[in-house]
Amino acid sequence: MGVKSFVEGGIASVVAGCSTHPLDLIKVRLQLHGEASAVTLLRPALAFHNSPPAFLETTHSVPKVGPISLGINLVKTEGAAALFSGVSATLLRQTLYSTTRMGLYEVLKNKWTDPESGKLSLTRKIAAGLVGGGIGAAVGNPADVAMVRMQGDGRLPVSERRNYAGVGDAIKRMAKQEGVVSLWRGSALTINRAMIVTAAQLASYDQFKEGIVESGAMKDGLGTHVVASFAAGIVAAVASNPVDVIKTRVMNMKVDARGGEAQYKGAWDCAVKTVRAEGPMALYKGFVPTVCRQGPFTVVLFVTLEQVKKLLRDF
Repeated sequence: MGVKSFVEGGIASVVAGCSTHPLDLIKVRLQLHGEASAVTLLRPALAFHNSPPAFLETTHSVPKVGPISLGINLVKTEGAAALFSGVSATLLRQTLYSTTRMGLYEVLKNKWTDPESGKLSLTRKIAAGLVGGGIGAAVGNPADVAMVRMQGDGRLPVSERRNYAGVGDAIKRMAKQEGVVSLWRGSALTINRAMIVTAAQLASYDQFKEGIVESGAMKDGLGTHVVASFAAGIVAAVASNPVDVIKTRVMNMKVDARGGEAQYKGAWDCAVKTVRAEGPMALYKGFVPTVCRQGPFTVVLFVTLEQVKKLLRDF
């Protein structure tokens, strides 16, 4: 039963993660947009990376962008394939992180369910999500760091890009150039975020699903799964976005191999600098694409999970 839960969760997570990867990439780019460092802006707006110097301007004044305009400009400047930058890291991340968190959640949920009533309290669902998310994040952090860097690489000037060939190359070069410890950079944030997301996403899905079925509004079927999963995605996005912004920036920062001072000393330093430079709402940068990604991701995740459970029911 335990192994089956991991397999079911892993299949559903990989399908959901790969199918919504472009939305996740846009979210990451928006979260990195406006960091307190000199950035290269393209003048005019449609200039490419090989534009002559007259078209480039380095400035600290960063214009506001939205997910749609960012996505369009990304395709124009980097090509449509850029929407899937880092997809190999997403595949590895979902295989490690989501398989672990969803498998553990199901195992703990089954273990803690009252044998007489067959029900599990919301408190215990949240606890199962916190445990599963924390352990899953610790296992998948190297892939998470690689994914963030690969997704954010295209926004850097050509001379500063890392140009990882794939997730294997990213992990190998990080370990060699920055030390093995760098693979767990931002792990505290990753674990905190994963605990929040897993508890909010999985527990709220089960709670919404049970509420809908018990109220008689809908039967336990595809419609219920879609409604409950979309609501769970919104809950997860609201709860996790501030931690996600800080995590993304800490993981993406460049570290001088010669021992120079890092851009951020840690999560709290990143949060303080971000709020001071860009205001409190900067912690909700990328919120629209987060919701747009969490909604479809959660829907695909749970709809796929329910179907996989049906297929594997007799195994």
